[in-house]
Amino acid sequence: MTFYITLGIAAFLFVLLGTRIFILAVRDRQIFPANAHSKHIARTPGGGGIVIVFTLIICLAQVDFNYSSIFSMLMLAAISLLADQISIPRISKIFAQAIAVSIPLSAMDASVLPHFIPIWLSKTLIGILWIWFINLFKFMDGIDGLSSIVMVSIGAGLCMMVVIAGNFPHILFTSGFIVACAAAGFIWWNWQPAKIFMGEVGSIPIGFLCFYLLLLAATSGYMYAACILPAYYFCDGSITVIRRFCKGKKIFAPHNDHYYQKAVRSGRSHASVVRYVLGINLLLVMLAILSILNPESAPINLATAYTTVFILLGFFAHTPHDPQHEPL
Repeated sequence: MTFYITLGIAAFLFVLLGTRIFILAVRDRQIFPANAHSKHIARTPGGGGIVIVFTLIICLAQVDFNYSSIFSMLMLAAISLLADQISIPRISKIFAQAIAVSIPLSAMDASVLPHFIPIWLSKTLIGILWIWFINLFKFMDGIDGLSSIVMVSIGAGLCMMVVIAGNFPHILFTSGFIVACAAAGFIWWNWQPAKIFMGEVGSIPIGFLCFYLLLLAATSGYMYAACILPAYYFCDGSITVIRRFCKGKKIFAPHNDHYYQKAVRSGRSHASVVRYVLGINLLLVMLAILSILNPESAPINLATAYTTVFILLGFFAHTPHDPQHEPL
């Protein structure tokens, strides 16, 4: 137990200090410029996620994490780093993500889907969903602190539910704890007004890792919990992309149509919007834990989770901004 706590603290400190060094290194240099999806201040540099990614790789390697997944993270980080410097065709990025996903997926259990589905089709569907989530994570890294908070929520949620289920120690506990601690170190610099944001070099590998952990949870008997934890990111990202597709817009083109972006456009601060998302994520963690403590209530908890998220999205989209009703 002491080793895991020490590793988590090390991840927190390494990201906290490493990100500060990175900020000083890229200050006043547009090495990692802000992307068009982002509502960060234009001069805020990106690329800070590279510190998180390498911290996660180093720390996860200490707990015998799946090495094929670590290799995939490295590959995605390298391609994303290159994409921040030169133009890489989008189809090439998707192809690289497909390769990265197929490496660990080929050796994983795909029993989360109904047994009547052939194993090859089951893994294909999971792979498509995995690539979808990776790109959603990139799209959702658009305001100060949002992706960091979601990382903490998913990591801490996985960590807590394993402990409450009585399966400690478990790779989900150690990896979830490391992810949450690393993200907490980044929040210090990423909170409004952000001095740095993840950029594609961070959001792509981190999106890959988060889905891997959720898939690992699903195959370990925590199917409903794995579906509940990422509910906000999945709904905001997916609904926005589907709506753009139905309107004939390019789904991969930079835009500001996400619900959290609508909330910012209405006049809410980045911190205010992220606090609302944090509140909903705390509820999602509670519902995920309840689905483990009382499996019979799991379908109700899942429905409650997504219903609550839909309500928040509607609130972001349609409720006028009132400074007197900012969350604390």
